[in-house]
Amino acid sequence: MPSPALPVSDLCLLDATELARRVRCREVSVAEVVDAHLARMDAVDPLLHAVITRMDDAARRMAQAADAAVQRGDALGTLHGVPFTVKDALDTAGARTTRGSRLFADRVPEHDATAVARLKAAGAILIAKTSLPEFSYWWESDNALVGRTLNPWNRERTAGGSSGGEGAAIAAGMSPMGLGSDVAISVRGPASLNGIVGLKATRGLVPSTGHWPTALSPYWHVGPMARSVRDIARMLQAIQGPDGVDRRVSSAPATDGAPRSIAGCKVAWISDPAFGPAHPDVTRTVAAAAAALESLGCDVQRVQVPLLEQQDFTRVSAILYPARILRELRQASAGHADRLHAVMAQVIRQPEPSRDELRGALRLLGELRATLAGLLSRVDILLGPTLPIAAARPGQSTHTLPGGIEIPARAVMRATVPFNLTGLPALSLPFGDSSEGLPIGVQLAAAAFAEGRLLQVAAGLEAVSPTRGRHPPL
Repeated sequence: MPSPALPVSDLCLLDATELARRVRCREVSVAEVVDAHLARMDAVDPLLHAVITRMDDAARRMAQAADAAVQRGDALGTLHGVPFTVKDALDTAGARTTRGSRLFADRVPEHDATAVARLKAAGAILIAKTSLPEFSYWWESDNALVGRTLNPWNRERTAGGSSGGEGAAIAAGMSPMGLGSDVAISVRGPASLNGIVGLKATRGLVPSTGHWPTALSPYWHVGPMARSVRDIARMLQAIQGPDGVDRRVSSAPATDGAPRSIAGCKVAWISDPAFGPAHPDVTRTVAAAAAALESLGCDVQRVQVPLLEQQDFTRVSAILYPARILRELRQASAGHADRLHAVMAQVIRQPEPSRDELRGALRLLGELRATLAGLLSRVDILLGPTLPIAAARPGQSTHTLPGGIEIPARAVMRATVPFNLTGLPALSLPFGDSSEGLPIGVQLAAAAFAEGRLLQVAAGLEAVSPTRGRHPPL
């Protein structure tokens, strides 16, 4: 059903960069900014179920301190006074971190996850923890604590997962920016479904310290989510770099994404049959994005990638991921399996992959790494779909495309999971609407640690997006 129209403060429609500017220039107080977003949460979260835990009192105290710093003329962080939200898989000191599970409903960490601490150090103010599937292990956000998170563009549709609460909260104006995490789809999928921007940076750029589960650390990526590319760039600058704990993070190349011409940038674009069948609305959106980049002076060519057409890498992840994570999930739920969400209860019952299955999956992973590395050595950007469909009704086991083509529900991850498996950076950006008026995102990918160029091209594309500046009809 369409969402009812609700009053929204103009402050809740601004991006984080503009909010930070207004605070710095004393055009608005931090208290006003925080109160506007908390009021927006009061109005719309009962409709969407995007939030698990609110920090109203702590946020207001921090807002007072932030305003005092402005009045004193203190040096201010790049995100001073900007509210943010965090997927409830990331630890937050003194505020419960449930991991979307009744088993951890009362868990209160002593320390912030590294990315959370770094946003706070940049002056941002944490206002809420957002919903997710139990233990982040599903492509829809539904748990026993707050129920299913709904899409702000149409509350009969999914907000996606596993950072679905984060995507819905940002799109609906409850927060201008936030942190999600992505193991197969979990930042970029909700970004596409909710009409915002989400980045999965190169593995090794942003520490995952303080994120759980930990067993899939080679594939997990903590990532920024926001309503503009410039916000993503600003957040990435704040959260990147070694923390001395996550051993995979050893360097932090410059990734400011400062605006510069993208003329001459080499872009390869793919659509179906790469990543399997897609809805015609998605195919048209990707083609329109390719044409837009060409109009901006990029050297754009459509390419074919036979390996991606022939192999469904969600099947590879379905072998490699359980091999790493099942023991951790079973230990966490030992003796309490009856309290798990139905999806997680099914996950922990699945058999572990055989050695032959693992060898086959690792062989295909090697082929994927070589294929994408070769392609991205010849071009700057790979453009394609984020998802094969716009937001669907929740809980479906298959999706039917025009012409009666059926795809399994897991196919929503088919275009995103290759970049988790390889660790390459990929960003979802809204660029179109479905015939039902639902957001459609396109995905831009680049070579390892090429976030600067990725963000520049994304900013150029965003500037000509036909959906730029649109907000859900809440």
